[in-house]
Amino acid sequence: MKKLWHSLSLLARRRSFSSFSKSYASDAPFNRCTKTRELLIRPNKFVTTPFQNMGTLVQKTSPIPSRQRKIMEKSQLEETFESAETTEEMLKAFSNMEEVFEERELGLASLKIGLKLDHEGEDPEKALSFANRALKALDKDNTSPSLPVAMCLQLLGSVNFRLKRFSDSLGYLNRANRVLGRLQDEGLDVDVRPVLHAVQLELANVKNAMGRREEALENLRKCLEIKEMTFEEDSGELGKANRDLAEAYVAVLHFKEALPYCLKALEIHTKGLGQNSVEVAHDRKLLGIVYSGLEEHEKALEQNVLAQRILKNWNLSADLLRAEIDAANMMIALGRYDEAVGTLNGVVHQTEKDSETRALVLVSMAKALCNQEKFAECKRCLVVSLGILEKRERISPVEVAEAYSEISMQYETMNEFETAILLLKRTLALLEKQPQEQHSEGSVSARIGWLLLLTGKVKQAIPYLESAAERLKDSFGPKHFGVGYIYNNLGAAYLELDRPQSAAQMFAVAKDIMDVSLGSHHADTIEACQNLSKAYGEMGSYVLAIEFQQQVIDAWESHGASAEDELREAHRLLEQLKKKAHGPSANELPMKALPLGKTPATSRNSKLES
Repeated sequence: MKKLWHSLSLLARRRSFSSFSKSYASDAPFNRCTKTRELLIRPNKFVTTPFQNMGTLVQKTSPIPSRQRKIMEKSQLEETFESAETTEEMLKAFSNMEEVFEERELGLASLKIGLKLDHEGEDPEKALSFANRALKALDKDNTSPSLPVAMCLQLLGSVNFRLKRFSDSLGYLNRANRVLGRLQDEGLDVDVRPVLHAVQLELANVKNAMGRREEALENLRKCLEIKEMTFEEDSGELGKANRDLAEAYVAVLHFKEALPYCLKALEIHTKGLGQNSVEVAHDRKLLGIVYSGLEEHEKALEQNVLAQRILKNWNLSADLLRAEIDAANMMIALGRYDEAVGTLNGVVHQTEKDSETRALVLVSMAKALCNQEKFAECKRCLVVSLGILEKRERISPVEVAEAYSEISMQYETMNEFETAILLLKRTLALLEKQPQEQHSEGSVSARIGWLLLLTGKVKQAIPYLESAAERLKDSFGPKHFGVGYIYNNLGAAYLELDRPQSAAQMFAVAKDIMDVSLGSHHADTIEACQNLSKAYGEMGSYVLAIEFQQQVIDAWESHGASAEDELREAHRLLEQLKKKAHGPSANELPMKALPLGKTPATSRNSKLES
């Protein structure tokens, strides 16, 4: 059983990250994690010693005791199982072991088969069956933590994730995390890092799939910390881990937080692999996206050009095409529309007629043409791209949904709001079937709500905005700046429906969130405060309306000369409120500020312009 545990440990390390494998093979602590059988003496078939056969008497062979014979049989079965390389060979050997071993003795073998099946990914239900058998056999003592039990729990989490049973997966992984934490706290001579890394990475995957992306970031940070404790500071593994974390921050639009990790990845890969490596190209591509998110488009384009040069050297045509499309989008952001169209014209001829890449090229070209107000040409590009994308909805639903969303923005820019709304509803229908895209689903719902408000369909807008709030609450956290924009829109909707008290509640939530996420002097925070003042004014609660209007004035004053017009308008509204406060319609009793409600989150695109 000692050899079985040893090979199992190797397999676990490979599942976590391959660079651990070399040191793991000689780790004595892992061998001390499980009870091992006593040393078995295997008698030779024939033993020769000097002068042994010189006598004439026939020696009688003593019979092997049944207990020893059973031990030998078990040992041979274990060796056969250990030497098995394919899944079929392992299952056959395991079947033979079942006839001799008791169920409680088959825990490690069940675990090894479960890990093998999970790695192959072809039969998750069978992997689940072996994982459950392993846990039942190994988890005999719930009071003392053990590494094999943690590995069983990690396997159960992984298999349930494959089966899209995310809640079950999360439960097993959290329990595995607790077991590993106890092993660390008790100071046992056990290296838990490989399994701990696998658990943290799986937790991040599950939380992303559940739309809980902010929480997933914490698990990815722990993955990086484990690797930092394990590898040399210039190790390629650390480079990849830094880039993974940067990508996770980009996914939740935290570009500022992504930047240092992306730069660190680039530094490590450049030092270890040289300027012309593929890893450096990927780092530079990501860095370009980060700079675009920070609206530093010149820097973004510079990184993209460097990445393209490397990809061209390695003849990575597919990656190069994507990089060229990204470059064109950066040119559009810089207002270099003709240059962008020229780049895209060069790219489109390198794509297949009905390929997803061609559709993306046409969408970017439409964006450039739209900015040049060449609307007829823009629409032609969009129609062709939609024809391609419709055929790929089942093949690449998430990518198609993203493209539909981008196309809807072009129609929105051309003031064709009904078409934009229809496209967003098609986007929503695709995303609703993808549980891991809950954050995107919420953002699209928010955009639909905003466009419905814009076109005067206020009652229709409210359910979409409320749905967006629910979807995004767990994805980005209650104090994400996007939460404020959704509630600002809901406040505008209620104000339009002549429900100023409900509107004031929404605006109060929006302001509270923006104070934290953007700061009290940010233009959008000031707008929320202005809206709150307006709502209280509509209610006739002029004391509170004047108080918040004064906060608006104080905030605009901090902007100096750049906000002279806004400050002038804020003073005008304050004087207007003061006149109303002294009029016959003013409330005799001052009203208390309305309580704040719970806050969800959304994307910045859902902002309603007042």
